[in-house]
Amino acid sequence: MAAWTTPVLSVIVPTFNERDNIAPLIEKLEAALKDTAFEVIIVDDNSPDGTAELAKQIAAKKPYVRCIHRVGRRGLSSACIEGMASSAAEYVAVIDADHQHDEAILPDMLRRAQAGADVVVGSRYTGEGSSDEGFSRRRQAGSKLATRLSGILTGKSLSDPMSGFFLISRDLFNKVVPNLSREGFKILLDIIVSANAKANGQLSIAEVPYTFRPRFAGESKMSPLIVAQFLGLIVSKISRGILPTSFLLFSLVGASGVVVHMAMLTLAFEALDFNFANSQLVATLVAMTTNFILNNELTYADKRLRGRRFWIGLLSFYIVCSFGTLANVSVASVIYEANLANFFFAGIAGAVMSVVFNYSVTRVFTWR
Repeated sequence: MAAWTTPVLSVIVPTFNERDNIAPLIEKLEAALKDTAFEVIIVDDNSPDGTAELAKQIAAKKPYVRCIHRVGRRGLSSACIEGMASSAAEYVAVIDADHQHDEAILPDMLRRAQAGADVVVGSRYTGEGSSDEGFSRRRQAGSKLATRLSGILTGKSLSDPMSGFFLISRDLFNKVVPNLSREGFKILLDIIVSANAKANGQLSIAEVPYTFRPRFAGESKMSPLIVAQFLGLIVSKISRGILPTSFLLFSLVGASGVVVHMAMLTLAFEALDFNFANSQLVATLVAMTTNFILNNELTYADKRLRGRRFWIGLLSFYIVCSFGTLANVSVASVIYEANLANFFFAGIAGAVMSVVFNYSVTRVFTWR
């Protein structure tokens, strides 16, 4: 591609600490798409290993390579969305930077889309596709379980709804993007659910088999957080977006805070011989602190607070949670005194009110 040609296909590559993978991946894409006008859009979440800097160096020499260097925001789904939104090509594809996806099938995927398929998925589980080389047995079992859950949610017969390797038209992306979650890491599942709803269940999906390869360089991004985000996406889609993924994580962190609170209350009251009021105060402060730390690392990983902003955020979290406690007590008291429920259910209602209040307000004042 010596001269610039308007691209038919944009290949979106979300990255975080993938410096050693970028140059060889671009070479593979050049070989696979030698007969196609294409561009590569690398969306990097400010990788500390210098991925963005290298991508920009390559882009200076190759006009069909671009880099979106994101600072202050992170997340695989949001990176994919931002990359696709920046494309002017007729079709967009998403591929991982780690070389586990087989770029050689991209021309076939593009032909399927041009022939009328709404979504084309690179599949590890159909035809001659395989994930044996790239996954451990544990990862394969987890992937298959997630696939079954996804099938229930989408209502579509699809062998690999968890694939991170897919191709769609930019027109379809433009239609569904307002309904997509920026949280989590399984963007394809989100696109299929949203697009299928708009197509009244008539979404056309094609699958192209490939062999899932071992990672070329770097480390896998799979973690308990990603699993929790996936489950949160399932809940969010079932609730039609009423319960966002971050709310589920926030609630789980809140539940862990109850355990911490009771443990500290017992320690202070029984072992340290504090009076009840002081024991309750210590337990509350410790629980709020651990909740803040966990939410900062998990729920709002893409907005993680560091340095001075961490301490300012912690202070605002204390203040918000104090008001949340008032909301909890007020709602519970009104329900109980009005004989609308016994003390147990009144307490639960108050706790739910507190979680909703704290979640809503901390999104505005703590993790903006």
